[in-house]
Amino acid sequence: MSDTRRRVKVYTLNEDRQWDDRGTGHVSSTFVERLKGISLLVRAESDGSLLLESKISPNTAYQKQQDTLIVWSEADNYDLALSFQEKAGCDEIWEKICQVQGKDPTLDITQDPIDESEEERFEEIPETSHLVELPPCELSRLEEIADLVTSVLSSPIRREKLALALMSEGYIKKLLGLFRVCEDLDNREGLHHLYEIVRGVLFLNKAALFEVMFSDDCIMDVVGCLEYDPALVQPKRHREFLTKTAKFKEVIPITDSELRQKIHQTYRVQYIQDIILPTPSLFEENFLSTLNSFIFFNKVEIVSMLQEDEKFLTEVFAQLTDEATDDSKRRELVNFVKEFCAFSQTLQPQNRDAFFKTLANLGILPALEIVMGMDDLQVRAAATDIFSYLVEFSPSMVREFVMQEPQQTDDDVLLINVVIKQMICDSDPELGGAVQLMGLLRTLIDPENMLASTNKTEKTEFLSFFYKYCMHVLTAPLLANTAHDKHSKGDLDNFQTAQLLALILELLTFCVEHHTYHIKTYIMNKDLLRRVLVLMNSKHTFLALCALRFMRRIIGLKDEYYNRYIIKGNLFEPVINALLDNGTRYNLLNSAIIELFEFIKVEDIKSLIAHIVDNFYKALESIEYVQTFKGLKGRYEQEKDRQSQRLNRYRRDARSLDEDEELWFNDDDEDDDGEAVEKRMEEDFSDSYGKYMEAKKGAANGANGANNGKAVISPSSPSGTPNNSSTSSIKTVALPATPAVKTALVGLVDYPDDEDDEEEDEEEEQSPRKRPRLSS
Repeated sequence: MSDTRRRVKVYTLNEDRQWDDRGTGHVSSTFVERLKGISLLVRAESDGSLLLESKISPNTAYQKQQDTLIVWSEADNYDLALSFQEKAGCDEIWEKICQVQGKDPTLDITQDPIDESEEERFEEIPETSHLVELPPCELSRLEEIADLVTSVLSSPIRREKLALALMSEGYIKKLLGLFRVCEDLDNREGLHHLYEIVRGVLFLNKAALFEVMFSDDCIMDVVGCLEYDPALVQPKRHREFLTKTAKFKEVIPITDSELRQKIHQTYRVQYIQDIILPTPSLFEENFLSTLNSFIFFNKVEIVSMLQEDEKFLTEVFAQLTDEATDDSKRRELVNFVKEFCAFSQTLQPQNRDAFFKTLANLGILPALEIVMGMDDLQVRAAATDIFSYLVEFSPSMVREFVMQEPQQTDDDVLLINVVIKQMICDSDPELGGAVQLMGLLRTLIDPENMLASTNKTEKTEFLSFFYKYCMHVLTAPLLANTAHDKHSKGDLDNFQTAQLLALILELLTFCVEHHTYHIKTYIMNKDLLRRVLVLMNSKHTFLALCALRFMRRIIGLKDEYYNRYIIKGNLFEPVINALLDNGTRYNLLNSAIIELFEFIKVEDIKSLIAHIVDNFYKALESIEYVQTFKGLKGRYEQEKDRQSQRLNRYRRDARSLDEDEELWFNDDDEDDDGEAVEKRMEEDFSDSYGKYMEAKKGAANGANGANNGKAVISPSSPSGTPNNSSTSSIKTVALPATPAVKTALVGLVDYPDDEDDEEEDEEEEQSPRKRPRLSS
């Protein structure tokens, strides 16, 4: 029993004024030799490690809040809190703290926090000025009380004194009694003073006062006081909203009265903070920090109490997935789960972990699969929000669930396919829901958040699953709208369709960047790039730019596999047509297309440069406001020159050998190994030289059209690459053995005195096509 009573959570206040959970353990008060005093020790219940070791200092101000919280500050901007599971445990530790400090345990605060500057002022000012004496709680003294409350807000010491005075005399309840009298008498002046008083008391930022003000019998009168803002001509009707308009819906009856009360209280306090109180100024931001903490701890308690009630949550999910549940009831259930998940965001990561695991065990994902496919827009929207909480919390958990589905269900009702279909069928003209779902899909297929450490195969398995079962659903609208090169203007010119296709393209572009093998295979099999480039004809420039971005990402990979696919399909044609159709307009489309070609030039992607220059240079050479296309031509010429020089080394024949070399080659003293090498070189050169001679004959036949060995590239080559375009059908020419050997060796050894012979042969042998030699 003592273990349960002393069970606590340790919290620290971070820089954003939010409480961070440091762990759960058991607290004790004991003498610590090292600290030379009685200290609070908290040891973790999981492993016994020390979560907290804090000496009870005689001068530290400890506060007891909400019967189960003890809060104090150990240093500047370092606040600590112990949240007890049971009130009895909190009372025990509180008595120990008060005993060490020599204070009365019936008080909720042990010290007045005084900083140095306040301490100095305290010494300078007469003692009586610090004693806050409250005027009698009477109608005639309301103005005096309001002035007093307003005046103390600037002094931390006087705020503390006033808070103690208000608590000790039961003053709050007396003030609220006066409010009822003023309202009955319609005393506007008195009501305006009460507004100032109650607002000032809230800004005292004291949890003990909040406990009184937000109790069931006081909170509605507090709200009533705050309706009479002197700046308003007519009072607001906040109480009417809270009692009549705002309805507490119990989707499943809550039997725990404490939980019901806590839910009501939290809703009303949140309403006071968000709706009634004005937005605090820069100087008032810290005035309501305790109010934030009050709401925070209430929410943590509500989530914990609901989570522990397994019967309640089991019933929620049973009714949610039951076909007999009517639509209005199901809508309420989904909204409850959504609100439940929203509350869970106040939990610390460790507790949020346990929360979502509880939901997963109860079957949240199968339930979502059912409700996301329903016709009710409100239900679908709430289900989408719940799904987003789950994906943000643990993409791996969602992926694990969907990969187990194919064994149990059809492709059409897979959770991811349901999400994709909801994205495609979003009825919102601005596609707000589709944008949200697209972001969630991208998170699910992002390899960066696939945990290699726990499951090395997650990436491979999930991507294989996605491309097998889901990718065809995602690309269906794109393939349907680009079925013909001349697309249906009626569909593609529709703004909503164009927006949807842009979203799909954004996701596919992400796949190109982050998936390698899977997306490459899919693009090739479906000829996807050709279909995407049909969208270059759209009247919506943003869609044409999306299509261009997709191609730009593919080219940016500098993958020859992709390059051959682009060349073989002549896929630059729609891009160049779009550039020419754009005319002289210097807009984003113009700049993006030019950047694409500039990238190819700068990165010197040879196969694409040769394809562009051979097939499209005549159409592009007139564009002179940028040097991109002239630069491409220059790169092309440089590459041809390099090829020509490289081939010149291998163009020597038997006549270039002098007598000394011939004697050396005919030397009979070579060993067996030398003969073997020579034989292998004969065979290699016969093949290479045969290819070269065949190419030379082809070049001679077309010499009239050749300029200094200019390469002839056929864009329609079956291989899709200019480098092999003329080698595939060349046969080997058999040559006499001895000259072949000699020439082969000359090709391997470059002698300085061969240069004259090379020049003599230059005219006789005009340069053949060089590209076939590059790939031999």
